[in-house]
Amino acid sequence: MALRSTRRILCALALTAAAALVPVQSTLARPSPAGPCDRPVHPASQMAVEPCDTPARIVDKAAHTIPTKGQLAWQQREVTAFTHFGMNTFTGREWGSGTEDEKLFAPSAIDVDQWMRAYKAAGAEQVMLTAKHHDGFVLYPSRYTPHSVAAAPGRPDVVGAYVRAARRAGLKVGIYLSPSDGAELPHAWHARWVEEIRKKQQEGKSLSLPERVALEDAGHAPRGLGRFGNGSKVTGRTLPTLVPGDSRAAAVRSGRLPVFHVQADDYDAYYLNQVYELFTQYGPIDELWLDGANPWSDSGITQKYNVAQWFKVIHRLSPHTVVFAGPQGARWVGNENGIARETEWSVTPSARNPWTVMAGGLPNDSTDPDIGSRARLLAPTTKYLQWYPAEADVSLRPGWFHHPGERPKTPAQLMDLYERSVGRNASLLLNVPPAKDGRIAPEDVASLTAFGTAVRTTYGRDLRAAGPGPWTFDRIGLAEDIRYGQRVERFAVRARTGGQWVTVARGTTIGHRRILALPKPVTADAVRVVVEQARGRTRLEPVALHRGADPARRR
Repeated sequence: MALRSTRRILCALALTAAAALVPVQSTLARPSPAGPCDRPVHPASQMAVEPCDTPARIVDKAAHTIPTKGQLAWQQREVTAFTHFGMNTFTGREWGSGTEDEKLFAPSAIDVDQWMRAYKAAGAEQVMLTAKHHDGFVLYPSRYTPHSVAAAPGRPDVVGAYVRAARRAGLKVGIYLSPSDGAELPHAWHARWVEEIRKKQQEGKSLSLPERVALEDAGHAPRGLGRFGNGSKVTGRTLPTLVPGDSRAAAVRSGRLPVFHVQADDYDAYYLNQVYELFTQYGPIDELWLDGANPWSDSGITQKYNVAQWFKVIHRLSPHTVVFAGPQGARWVGNENGIARETEWSVTPSARNPWTVMAGGLPNDSTDPDIGSRARLLAPTTKYLQWYPAEADVSLRPGWFHHPGERPKTPAQLMDLYERSVGRNASLLLNVPPAKDGRIAPEDVASLTAFGTAVRTTYGRDLRAAGPGPWTFDRIGLAEDIRYGQRVERFAVRARTGGQWVTVARGTTIGHRRILALPKPVTADAVRVVVEQARGRTRLEPVALHRGADPARRR
């Protein structure tokens, strides 16, 4: 398909998409050996950019890049509640050292059902638990580390309780498993590092957060087995790696549980064994969150992850799981403020095969204001295109973990974030941290409930459903049928008021959902969308009209 010139498409309110579904494909579109650039472009979630591809063909490929089955379902779950709960909850920290005594994790109770009620009140359709944060403390009794709830008072399996409560509440489940692991820092390296930090402090030099925490815990060794960045050899390993008395031995022998033969060093083997435990014991897992932070990289300790192998194992265990920072998954929006770009593309370019690198291989940084424009698609560094939608993370409180004295965001602030994340073609990942008593604080519940009520009141119905116009509205909801991809590049919304057509809003991308907040209410008896530039044939959902729950509040 040649590059389309600027086109105008009028979308009346009553129109609906009538074309047949394009089957969702999750495989890489492979070019034919004979003439890879002469064949029609077929829909796929990932496409290679060939040297013979013209600019028009590359744009056409972008237009035909579509979500996988898992990604499509994920984007329809617009709000996910994030749960940061762990060792840091009890030490008052944001990043732990990995040397903390397991007995410090001592909640008097863990009311996971109360968590789920609060999350549902906010409108969440999925929840995500930090099964292991950077400190390495594990919230289920893993076979592979001494630093877990198995050594804590009461031995609470927080992951198990969380997953069961979520499913009782009808919520999808995500798991956060930090690749970085302070409990697994090599002991000898850690001892030397602490001495270097002490000397640095004596010289009056400023300390980083990881250094300050390490110095606070000086005299205590990491609680794990020293596997992170220890320089161990890559050798053949078997997943699961059975331990003495392993309850899975019979299931592995009989084939009821899968077996993987991998090449891994000590830490990769540890991490993959935990991935295996989570998927086989607590699955299905709808989203797996891979945080890319390494608090110790500036201090000289790094661990080279074999992410290509991770992705293969995860995909075989659960092919429809959306992996944050993984191929055919979801990407970081570029900030921790819960705000998406005004122009947010779900189709992004990659400089490398996304199956071989974390964070999608974007040729420009994920914080760049331009992720997927034509200029980015046509850059010489672009080797692949993939469906890679944005996830906008933010915490209800100033910190990610609960700290007494902090206050939650107001319902108005949350509504503003909702409109600037979900309303800009991103998923909102809203962190709501439980307190030491194992419950979400009353003031947090109140804010979440009022926020959820405001969303449902404003966006739960289209004003047109009340009967014939005219309608008075201050918000316009647009959407593309993303089963066919994301194609709109520039549009205008026009309203007929007093018999005259006037432009009331303009924008660039639409995607799964676009919310346009107007500066003041408009009364009109007809509304239409003019698509001024697109990458291919557009498929718009019917326009929705809304009135804000609090008309006095304006951004």
